[in-house]
Amino acid sequence: MNHSSDTPILQARGIRKSYYKNQIELPVLRGVDVAFARGELSALVGRSGSGKSTLMHLLATLDQPDQGEVWFNGERVDNLHRRGRDRYRNHEIGIIFQFYHLLPELTALENVLTPAMISRSVLGYFRQRKSLTARAEAMLDRVGLLDRKTHKPCEMSGGEMQRVAIARSLMSEPQLLLADEPTGNLDTETGESILQLLRQLNTEDDLTIVMITHDDAIAERADRCYRMQDGLLVDRFENELANPTPVASNPTTASQQTRTSSAA
Repeated sequence: MNHSSDTPILQARGIRKSYYKNQIELPVLRGVDVAFARGELSALVGRSGSGKSTLMHLLATLDQPDQGEVWFNGERVDNLHRRGRDRYRNHEIGIIFQFYHLLPELTALENVLTPAMISRSVLGYFRQRKSLTARAEAMLDRVGLLDRKTHKPCEMSGGEMQRVAIARSLMSEPQLLLADEPTGNLDTETGESILQLLRQLNTEDDLTIVMITHDDAIAERADRCYRMQDGLLVDRFENELANPTPVASNPTTASQQTRTSSAA
């Protein structure tokens, strides 16, 4: 995908999403406009139910919006055919989930190799198996777990499983990492080590990271923070959450945000 340095690496425009329960519409996102700058570690923060994880799933094309568009490097991705969305997820971005989503029957090394297995034919994978295994081992070494490469998830701690998930997300050399509550299941000390690892990847590899969190203390560690409330993006913060800057948006969204802020 071609892009200029001024183009946001990832952008949502007018995103709306509802779910239905017993034919009753449950609006989750009510018109979200947000753009993430290249090379930054950004945090999308909000209480449970604010819509932040739903937005992440739409940004990752794991689901599709009812209305609106998702753009990556200046190209629209939400309307791609299935194979195009699969390629976007497998080659352009990495995804880290709160609950790791490791395959329990596979070793750490095999879990890291899964993106390479999925993106290739059986023959293609076996032809490149040596170089791919070397890269997977390098990713495990990067997260400090090379000595655990033969261990299965049941033999690892939560922090180790999250590090394996991070190594897996880096396997395809993504330009962007989406992390949904990456420390949500971890104790404070282990969570701190994961945050330090994400910051290291951001600064040393110039990897753009968008981190979803409900914790303001974690969000303060980001370069830029976006606050969600009731399915709307209501504030943007740079460096410190104590100095909010209103988000520029279209007139419809702005009026919705004003009503939301007044009701808070």
